[in-house]
Amino acid sequence: MNVDIDGDDLRTGLVGLVVALAEIVKETLRLQAMRRLEAGSLTEAELDRLGQALMDLDDAFERMKIELGVADAVRSVRDGLDQAVEDLVGTLVGVEQR
Repeated sequence: MNVDIDGDDLRTGLVGLVVALAEIVKETLRLQAMRRLEAGSLTEAELDRLGQALMDLDDAFERMKIELGVADAVRSVRDGLDQAVEDLVGTLVGVEQR
């Protein structure tokens, strides 16, 4: 059995996966920041710096996706991960309802 792998497709898929995972880490940082904000454990200066850093990350990811031409690959990875999470939650909820 021969597997025909296009180098460009492989590169795009791998870079898309890495960027998608980095975006997920960024979103996790954002959620943690919100928790700290709600708990009152951030100073005004820390909140300003954190907000600016997260906005800068958003901009950097968008530029990176455009420059590397991986926006569709990132979207595909994210959609696949979202579907996997929905399936898992549906399975867990379905088990609990029995």
